[in-house]
Amino acid sequence: MGLFNRHNDDAAATAPVSPDLAALTGDYTVDPSHTTLGFVARHAMVTNVKGQFREFTGTLHLDGSDPSKSTASLDIVVNSIDTGSADRDGHLRSADFFKTDEFPTMTFRSTAVEAAGGDDYRVTGDLSLLGVTKEVTIDLEFQGAAKDPFGNERVGFEGRGEISRSDWGVTWNAALETGGVLVSDKIKLRFDISAIKNA
Repeated sequence: MGLFNRHNDDAAATAPVSPDLAALTGDYTVDPSHTTLGFVARHAMVTNVKGQFREFTGTLHLDGSDPSKSTASLDIVVNSIDTGSADRDGHLRSADFFKTDEFPTMTFRSTAVEAAGGDDYRVTGDLSLLGVTKEVTIDLEFQGAAKDPFGNERVGFEGRGEISRSDWGVTWNAALETGGVLVSDKIKLRFDISAIKNA
């Protein structure tokens, strides 16, 4: 039995809740120092450029008795984007892309979760960026729970998704002489999340 399951009244009535799962119920704070919110974009049709956002806050509510009621919330400082190139990061912060002076924050608010088999789950939510809100779906794998050496109760997730940046009005590009464009419209999302249970 995993962390998130599709709500099913009949199943809930006949299947006991795992004590281990029930013990995870509570509110959690995402730990930025052990979490990566990353992305991958295709560049010049030949290679991938990876990046991440360095500054963010997030909370999780996990319900072990009815996991479908679990929720997630993230607030990301867009200006903290880091692709390993100062020039590229500056361009991404500009009016061509994220317009960080006008829209400093990107947010995600979950709206539903469902089981996808084993430790795999699907989280649907609203991603707000550049004044536009669109629904996105993230595939999550529950990595487990443990108490760290400092006494913190932690849970971990690994996540993947894919979006089209043009859905949020991020359309800047440049044509290549050999055909195609400089930056892909499709952006792959990659997450490694560690969260600490609130006292």
